[in-house]
Parts: sequence; C-alpha cells; structure tokens
Amino acid sequence: MVEGMFFTFGSAFEMWAFRIAVIALAAFLIGGVVLVTRPQEEVIGHPKGLFLLFMAEMWERFSYYGMRALLIFYLVQHWLFSDSEASIIYGAYTALVYITPVVGGYLADQYLGQRKAVLFGAVLLTFGHFFMAFEGSGGQADPMINVFWLALALIIVGSGFLKANISVIVGQLYSRTDVRRDPAYTIFYMGINVGAATASIICGYLGQTYGWQYGFGLAGFGMLLGLVFFVIGKPLLLGKGEPKDPAKIKGAREWGIYGAGLAMVLLCWAAIQYQELVGYVLGAFGGGLVLYVLFTAVTKLPSQERDRIFAAMFLILTSIVFWALFEQAGSSLNLFTDRHVDTQGVNASMFQSINAIYIVLLAPLFAMLWQGLARKGAEPSTPMKFGLAVIQVGLGFLVLVWGAESVGVNVPTPVIFIFLIYLLHTTGELCLSPVGLSAMNRLSPAHMASLIMGTWFFASATGNFAAGLIAAATGAEGVGEEAGKQVVLGVYSTVGWYAVAIGVGVMVISPLIKKLMHLDTLKDDALEGHAEAGLEAQEAGIHPTSRA
Repeated sequence: MVEGMFFTFGSAFEMWAFRIAVIALAAFLIGGVVLVTRPQEEVIGHPKGLFLLFMAEMWERFSYYGMRALLIFYLVQHWLFSDSEASIIYGAYTALVYITPVVGGYLADQYLGQRKAVLFGAVLLTFGHFFMAFEGSGGQADPMINVFWLALALIIVGSGFLKANISVIVGQLYSRTDVRRDPAYTIFYMGINVGAATASIICGYLGQTYGWQYGFGLAGFGMLLGLVFFVIGKPLLLGKGEPKDPAKIKGAREWGIYGAGLAMVLLCWAAIQYQELVGYVLGAFGGGLVLYVLFTAVTKLPSQERDRIFAAMFLILTSIVFWALFEQAGSSLNLFTDRHVDTQGVNASMFQSINAIYIVLLAPLFAMLWQGLARKGAEPSTPMKFGLAVIQVGLGFLVLVWGAESVGVNVPTPVIFIFLIYLLHTTGELCLSPVGLSAMNRLSPAHMASLIMGTWFFASATGNFAAGLIAAATGAEGVGEEAGKQVVLGVYSTVGWYAVAIGVGVMVISPLIKKLMHLDTLKDDALEGHAEAGLEAQEAGIHPTSRA
C-alpha cells in the first residue's frame, strides 16, 4: 500500500497513474477553455466550434467510460449476477446504447436539428449518471435495483440523442471535400479518448477503492460539465445543427418529441431487464433498417450514389465483426484481468484506460501516416483499412493466449500481454473507427446522412450484443480458477483465428468495394449546412480540392 496526499493506493504505479490522469484532465479542461475563448474565429486552422464539440464530447465520454469501467464489476460484485448473466446484461446495455442513435438521428434530421438533440441527450445522460450513484444495499432482491435499471435506460436514450448527432455537427463545420475534415475528426476522436482514458483511471480507482457511488457520482459530474460547455458555447457552432424546418416543432410539437424520448426511456428500462428482447429487436429492427436503406438506394438513387450505399453497407457489416471482439474489453477481458493477470497492485478497472491512452498517443501519428501516404498515392483504401483492423483485433487475442500459455495456465499472466492486446486492438480501431466515422456520409446523400450514421452505430449495437454472447461463453463459474482461465483462453483462440481469416477475406475483395465508392466523381452538395457526419478527404491518391 502507498499513502498519497489524500488517497491510499495499491502500488506506486497506481498512484502515479491516478495523479497523471487528474493532471491531464485538468490540462485539457484549461486548454479547451483557452482555445474556445480566444478572439480569433479559427484556432490552428480549425473553427473554434470544433474545440467546443471536443470539450463537450470529452466530458460525455468521461462520464460514459467512467461508468463502463466499473459496470461489469458492479453487476457481479454488488448486484451478485453470475459472470454469464452480467456479460449478457452488459452486452444488451451497450447494444442499446448503439441502437438508439438511429432514432435520435432520425428525429434530429426531421424535426429537432442536431444541436437540440444533443442538448436533450446531455440532460438525460446527466440524470442517468447521477442515478447510478444510488446503489442501495446490493443483491438482486434490493428494490434499489430498479433505480439502477432506470439509470441505465436514461444513459441509453441520452446517448441515442447525443452520440450520432454531435458527430454530425462536426461534419457540418466543413465542406464535403475540405481536406481538413479527416484531421478534424482525428482531433475530435482524441477528445473522446482523453475523456475515456482519464475516466477509467479516476472513476475506476474511486469506485473500486472507496465505493461505487464515488466512481459513478464523479462520472455524473463530468457529464454535467459537458452539458454546461455545450450550452454556453452555442454561438461557436455558427448556426450549424439547427432544425431544417422550424415550423415542424412549433408550439407543443417540440415537447411532444421530448415526451417520445421519455417513452423510449421506459421501453429501455424494460428491455435492459429482459435481455432476450434486445436480441429480437436487433434482428427485426436491424433487418428492417438494412432493407429500407437498400430499397431506397435501389429505387430512388442514381447509379453511383446507389453503389456508394452498397459500399457503405459492406463496411458496416464488416465493422460488426470488429466490434464483437473489440468490446470484450469492458466485460470478459476486464474480468480476466481482475482474476488471472498479475496487475502489480493496480485495480483491474483502471486498465480500461490503456486503449484510450494509446489512441491519444497514436491518433496524430495515424493522421500523419494517412496524409503522407496519400501525397505519395499509396494510402490504403477504406475497405483495405477495415480488413487490416479485423486482422489486428484477432491477432490481439492470439497474442494474449500465447502469452498466458507460455508461462503456464496456473501462473498469473504477465501484465505486459494486457498492454499488447490493447495495443493491437487500438491500432485496429484507428484503422476502422475514425475512418468509418469519416467515410459514412461521404458515401451517402445529404438527406440520408444521419440515417446512415445511425446505421453505422446500429452495426456497433449488433457487435456489442454479439460481444455479450461471446463474453457469456467465457463464463465458467464453479469449475475452479485454472479451468475457468482455460475456458476463456479457448474462446479467445477460436475468435482470434476467425477474425484473422475474415480480415484477409476483406482485404482480398477491397478493390471491388473501392470501385463501388466512385471517389473520382464525388462532389460537394449545393446546400449549405446540411446534415452530414464525415469525410475521408484523401484516399488512395485522390486529392479533392480544399475549400475553406
């Protein structure tokens, strides 16, 4: 044990990780305030609105990942669910978090506009995270578990209104062929991961060391800060994200939409308790959504735009495989770290920060790499990047399995292999997630922008639900620690090899998918300030004209 100025730590490493996280969070808070309050209209070549959205998203992700780092332990240790039950609940929860952006995106497109949708979502999220701090005495018989279900439902619906739409506002600050768009999304993506990295360390430590209410309560405070930033900084958005047709929400109509949002909270409150419902929703709603998008593409779009929708759907389906494996981090991999890894006295939840720290360190390098390769005409195409991503997520599991078996199943796995699996998963994520955010609406017409972005998040929902099923397969209660560890490693080995094979297949057919994207004929839309979510500015040697 190590005594700090105010806290007691399990090791010196844990103490310094906590201190550095606090200092980094404070530095980004101060730096963000300085940037958005400067008199210049642009900062380092980007509109100040980008940095406002950076700050709002950083605090939203702080709240979300602070809670996420603790959730699987909270389910198992406080509410006393089995590993398998907790993994299914965790998978259903994260799946719903990614389903609701489809509805939130549609309501923003048709009625509210992105800014009001983000604001409503932020309010729901603030209440949801604060409700998480009411923990009761524990156990599934405790009536306070209903407050817990309500908190999850509020977070689910709040994320649905905020998640896709804040990304859309980023896209609205730039024209479709502005070469600053990929760097802008990389900066925005760093904001996501600064919040995630610091939250996992700070909230994870407080929650596991001093009590769940402290970790969850701090996450709620972070969300409140994000809400305050977004409200005060409205002028910096330059009128972007407002309703296309204000007449549609005149009078009580706007409040009716907010009422529908609260009805969604009640629906999610029920669904999170009966997780099989989530599977049925994913099957029915997902199938209907894909068919609707494809039907629209075939019957209403010209040939090149139709082909781009087909390419986007291929990328969306590929991403499901990636997220099903990547999202083991918060469930089975979190429990594996806690039980079977020599963590050197550090709380297992704090290891959730590794991925986000890698993102902050590596995202600028990847941005420079893609731009440097593009100038030489050698940048991999988007589908090629997706294939590389799936291969890397599979290799991460294979490296962990090899490391655990090399020292013996009955010996705690060296912590270096946890750092290695997160490194490979992070480099894979950088080949897929910001690239996917950037590519989705480049491939879709302006009037379908939020719908396609919502479909992208829906694929993440399907991947997260599948992740819960995979994590449940690693649950082996009652068979002993060594046998349980072997079960986990067996599952990881299987999914790792499947991922490598699928990734290779994606790379093989990537030239065909690239051809469907018709990058050489992509043009800006005539409408100003239309809803859009991302653009990959340079790909495979294509250099569109920059326009401020």
